[in-house]
Amino acid sequence: MYLTPETKKEIFSKHGGAETNTGSAEGQIALFTYRISHLTEHLKKNRKDYGTQRALQLLVGKRRSLLDYLKKKDIERYRAIVKELGLRR
Repeated sequence: MYLTPETKKEIFSKHGGAETNTGSAEGQIALFTYRISHLTEHLKKNRKDYGTQRALQLLVGKRRSLLDYLKKKDIERYRAIVKELGLRR
C-alpha cells in the first residue's frame, strides 16, 4: 500500500502543523498532491485505466477548490503552500 498511516502522519505533521491536525487546508492539499503524483505515475504505465483517470480528475478538482478557498481566506498561507509543494500557480 502506497499510503501508510506513517506517511499520512508525516505529511500532516509537515504541512498541517501537527499530525493530529488532519482538517487543515494545507495538510489536505499536501495529501491530495501526494495522491495525485502517485496516480499520475500509475497512469503513465496504464493508459487505458479510465477509472483511475476519473479519480485523478476528481482529486485535482478537490485540490483546486481547496486552493481557491485558501486563496480567498488567507493569501499568505496560499502562497506558502504553493511554493512549498511546487505547484504551478
